[in-house]
Amino acid sequence: MDRRDFLQPRHLAHSTGHVLGALESFDLASDSSAKTLFLHLRRRAMATHFEILLPFGTPGAVEMSEEAFRLLDALEEQMTVYRESSEISRLNRHAFARPVRIERRLFGLLQLAAQIHQQTEGAYDITTGALIKAWGFFRGPRRVPSAEEREAARQRTGMDKVVLDAERTTVRYQQAGIEINLGSIGKGHALDRMAQKLRSRGYRRMLLHGGTSSVYAEGHPAEEERGWPVAILHPWERRRLACVWLRDRALGTSAATHQHLEYNGTKLGHILDPRTGWPACGIASASVLAPSAAEADALSTAFYVGGLELARRYCAAHRGVAAILLPEGERAEPVAIGLTPQEFSWN
Repeated sequence: MDRRDFLQPRHLAHSTGHVLGALESFDLASDSSAKTLFLHLRRRAMATHFEILLPFGTPGAVEMSEEAFRLLDALEEQMTVYRESSEISRLNRHAFARPVRIERRLFGLLQLAAQIHQQTEGAYDITTGALIKAWGFFRGPRRVPSAEEREAARQRTGMDKVVLDAERTTVRYQQAGIEINLGSIGKGHALDRMAQKLRSRGYRRMLLHGGTSSVYAEGHPAEEERGWPVAILHPWERRRLACVWLRDRALGTSAATHQHLEYNGTKLGHILDPRTGWPACGIASASVLAPSAAEADALSTAFYVGGLELARRYCAAHRGVAAILLPEGERAEPVAIGLTPQEFSWN
């Protein structure tokens, strides 16, 4: 779809239903109980589709959504590592030589990433750029690097090697070759910023998603006070694992569904464990509910890497954070952590 096709009326009105999360494409399932019509607006960004759902008839909805999408474009330009002109690319080029000042909200995102890194015992780390490149998950080709290459990349990884100066909003790398990559948190940050812009104009009922793996819900549909029903799907069998209701809350899902490589008869996914330099294993998918989409995205990656016990410890210590994890294995069953019966249902 062209970037401005979201303005075409034939794409706009849909009835609410179960929003399907963790899919390559976004859809609204039919639901006889759904009575409210919503505007369905789309923009291509960050190698996926972002969508905004607003109640049909919302004053200025198309114009305000266009403003939110322009913000999305600006955030992609700021955070991408695929453009040399981006603020993150500039940071990666110069931060070992000298402290680099960055925009304050981007600095705040790095602070959040550093905090989650510490709280998840290093399972979450945005400084994995060198490892991502070593495995060919940046521009390809995908491959298993040698032990020497992995170790060299791992030595250029670690949030503990990044100095954040809050007073000056500067960043300094203490190790040459450090590369920040915000692929595990950038979509969520963009959704948070877009929702903030829409809220500032008085919008209190909306759902936004980026690639369906990152979702933010504000308010609730008129017919469902619990919130927006979001289905969590099995990563490859395309069956529903659970349904959660989101209200002023976000959902992030991590799974190595599409990006992987074959090695000795085993599929190795693109989500790397920064502590070992190898693709994470043990969890098939991790879905996290959190107050913000940036947190949900980052924590879904952390729990995918760190597993069930890390997820249990974190959710017990952080109010408002919950998770549904599917361990690897043909007969594995999903595990809910920190959710009440009012917040979710199985299948």
